[in-house]
Amino acid sequence: MGGQTTTVTRQRAVAGTAVVVVVSVAAAWALAWQQNSLTTTLVRAVADCSAVVAFGLAAVPLLDIERYRGELIRRATGPLTIAGAVWLVAELLRLGVDAAQAAAVPLTRLGVHTAVDFAVHTTPGRSGLFSAVAAGLVCVIVVVAPRSASMNVAVAGFAAAGVAARPLTGHLSENALGGVAVTVHTLAAALWCGTLAALVLTVEHRGQWARVLPRFSQLSLGCVAALLAGGVLAAVVTLGSPSQLYATGYGGLLSAKVVVTVLLVLLAYRNRTMWLPAARTHRATAVVSRSRALFELAIMVVALSLAAALAVTG
Repeated sequence: MGGQTTTVTRQRAVAGTAVVVVVSVAAAWALAWQQNSLTTTLVRAVADCSAVVAFGLAAVPLLDIERYRGELIRRATGPLTIAGAVWLVAELLRLGVDAAQAAAVPLTRLGVHTAVDFAVHTTPGRSGLFSAVAAGLVCVIVVVAPRSASMNVAVAGFAAAGVAARPLTGHLSENALGGVAVTVHTLAAALWCGTLAALVLTVEHRGQWARVLPRFSQLSLGCVAALLAGGVLAAVVTLGSPSQLYATGYGGLLSAKVVVTVLLVLLAYRNRTMWLPAARTHRATAVVSRSRALFELAIMVVALSLAAALAVTG
């Protein structure tokens, strides 16, 4: 009965996440509808979110002690397979959408030769192809290779490479400092958000929350510091003046993302001072811990959707 309840809860969490993605993407598109495409933004958001979840599922076993690490690896296998498959399909679809936009033709009329030419001979195409290959490798390794700790590290490495590939060809691709800043920002956000999502999908009882949450909290501190530093530096490089934060569609999206990030950091601080002590001393039930994680995760999804919209706004 307990296992069935947990499964239903996770299914509802996935469904709720999908709703948050759609609503957030629609809101982001409304902020800059003249500068981006709703379809492109949605595809990018789905690809980015599934990549982040795959990365987190590969990394989450490292949060538990060695004795119980194998249990988390086994529990993560199913969700990781699904997340990797969704990521692969979304990356291929995104590659097709980008190729169609570059060729100025509808996606339904995109030829194979045009798509291959875009993927092989353009920088955005090659980065998209790299991300798709990374997603494919994640799927193959999870399904075919033995689920050992070392293989799990390899999966996390491929997922991280796939996550980092796209930002290097965005608005800051021609600026070395900006490119490094946005890559650090992206990887830190992916590790923070993805690992929390993985905790929701794999941790079942309060004893396990007591073990992994303190380690996640320490990881979060480093991730927040890195994403804030990278984000501020990237914004300074991108924006010509502070007025662009409200005078352009891109600036409006960036301002919205800043607000959501501030709310997220404040919530994370509150959870660190209230939820963490309760979970560490077994005073917070698994239901309470999962509920707090889901609420924080919902705000993370909004931030990731806004980031996806920023990436395709020009």
